[in-house]
Amino acid sequence: MMIIRPIRQDDYPSLHKIAIESGHGFTSLPVDEGLLKAKIRRSERAFLSPSSSMDNNGYLFVMADAETDEVVGTSGIESSVGLRDPFYHYHQGKVTHYSNELNVYNTVDILTLGNDYTGATEICTLFLSQKARQGFNGRLLSRFRYLFIAQNRARFADTVVAEMRGVSDEQGRSPFWSWLQEHFFSMEFPDAVHRVGMGQKSFIAELMPKYPIYASLLSPEAQAVIGKVHEQTKPALKLLVREGFSFRGYVDIFDAGPTVEAKTEDIVTVTQRKEFNVRIGHADSGSPYILSNLEVESYRATVSSLLVDNKTGYAVIDQPTASALKINEGDIVSAVPV
Repeated sequence: MMIIRPIRQDDYPSLHKIAIESGHGFTSLPVDEGLLKAKIRRSERAFLSPSSSMDNNGYLFVMADAETDEVVGTSGIESSVGLRDPFYHYHQGKVTHYSNELNVYNTVDILTLGNDYTGATEICTLFLSQKARQGFNGRLLSRFRYLFIAQNRARFADTVVAEMRGVSDEQGRSPFWSWLQEHFFSMEFPDAVHRVGMGQKSFIAELMPKYPIYASLLSPEAQAVIGKVHEQTKPALKLLVREGFSFRGYVDIFDAGPTVEAKTEDIVTVTQRKEFNVRIGHADSGSPYILSNLEVESYRATVSSLLVDNKTGYAVIDQPTASALKINEGDIVSAVPV
């Protein structure tokens, strides 16, 4: 059985391995001991923060084997982005050039730099090790976050966004960044991504073009990847679309990967979530659910069979599931069908 729990200081070796495995372009997990340990400390502070606190909290969770505690994945939530550091995006738009005298009419695609998602909640840092990509693990690692948000609405914003990893090759080269690098920057894509992961973002405002970019001036390779996701990110995007997230033309400033958004109240897991009083027994004839307790610091989530008694309002789970969730007979469980 896999469980979701808040990250701890002793998870650093596992987090470091995941950061290496995640590869180029995964800005939220740079391979740097100081920064990774700082992320863990920041997460621990977030879980201890007051229930109404939104400012600059970053919650980082891990997926671990319930018996061995081996960590196989990470998943995170940023309570409100852009309040301390700018949260940049390009927005796809159009401008029209028209001449009555020449009877010429042209509509041109442009990219405009902005900070429109300032204050939104971001789901991030989702990575599942290759060996654990089976069963319901991927769905659990993605969807439990919406249970946590729904149970703690005061900690999060009314809009949730997710930045999707854009197209890059095995060496970390991004077609979109290659064009920016040629005209505005003097650093390779992995270096730029690493700087952002390290929190060094001032170079973006200093060197990024201040005016809208005409997409037609980009190389054909760069134009082709605008709004496209990395091959490894396609399953994550499909899960988000099923949850009700949509693309509104915002793309990453480095690799042009899409950013998708949803209103918290409209996310499918949030609308389908129910709470049940728990009875512990045999639930083999039940259906698979994503289940969690209602704690914050001691938060736990997993996938297991749940047998719902619609007459009494109780739900039956087995003892291993109750132990994994740290709940007892009569406690409340948060649940959504897989």
